[in-house]
Amino acid sequence: QVQLVESGGGLVQAGGSLRLSCAADGRTLRSYAMGWFRQAPGKEREFVAAINWSGDNTYYADSMKGRFTVSRDNSKNTVYLQMNSLKPEDTAQYYCAARTYGTVAGSTSAYDYWGQGTQVTVSS
Repeated sequence: QVQLVESGGGLVQAGGSLRLSCAADGRTLRSYAMGWFRQAPGKEREFVAAINWSGDNTYYADSMKGRFTVSRDNSKNTVYLQMNSLKPEDTAQYYCAARTYGTVAGSTSAYDYWGQGTQVTVSS
């Protein structure tokens, strides 16, 4: 079982930046692909970004390209989501997820383990 814990969310003004972190509790993430998703109230969970097990392949939702960057540090067992130029519509609960297969994927069904999420609120 992989326990994932997100951190780094908060309140930020439009145009600002946040860096989210996702750490695993008690198990290495080295072989897992990792994804970030978000869910706003009343909306379905949507894909944000993913990174493969080694960190040399990334995948983004079109609306996040150029603003968000996913990365990982396997020595620290942590995955990051750097979010720049934030907009009010980025307000959501952000979740990280781990995929047993080490390749990137954009669907929620492709991921096996999920964190509890961290809230990001962008004010206008």
